[in-house]
Amino acid sequence: MNDVLALPTGPLAEASLRLARESESAPIADHSVRSFLFARLVARREGSVTDAAYDENLLFAACALHDLGLGSRAGGRARFEVEGADLAAATLTGHGVAATDVDRVWEAIALHSSLGIADRCGLLTSLTHKGIFTDAGLFADVDPGSLREVYAAYPRPSGNRYLQDAIVEHASRSKAAAPPYSIAAELLRQRG
Repeated sequence: MNDVLALPTGPLAEASLRLARESESAPIADHSVRSFLFARLVARREGSVTDAAYDENLLFAACALHDLGLGSRAGGRARFEVEGADLAAATLTGHGVAATDVDRVWEAIALHSSLGIADRCGLLTSLTHKGIFTDAGLFADVDPGSLREVYAAYPRPSGNRYLQDAIVEHASRSKAAAPPYSIAAELLRQRG
């Protein structure tokens, strides 16, 4: 397997990937894997893989679990980012992850869609955000050859409708799932 496509191994990584694949649609679960691969490429380009705060297992967990709020385990009682962060925190706690690291992953997931904020938070939150939005096409600081490798291994459906549809479906469950000025509220407004 190519180094670009290598995924972490171990109980937490395996549980994170299994949970994403079991509770999210296949396109969203693949988006989560691509997000991790891009986040790691960004970390390598920025030189942050040697930073003491860099933890590839936590980065994988944050990226793999960032859209749990759009999956079958989310009830729509809060915005999808927060609901997903809560579900991820419970998973990490169940695997014996230290509370401070659970908090870091919770923050990375809860803020993953917060443009202009997430990239100013800690390394884990910033890398998670950049990996996710690289897959969305917002950041283009990844080597084009590596982009092609990732997309060949984990193809992206044309357009981002699968994410938008899942966000709208989650947001339609309750007012708390689409608070004013959130991505969910904006997508609901556009479709209204």
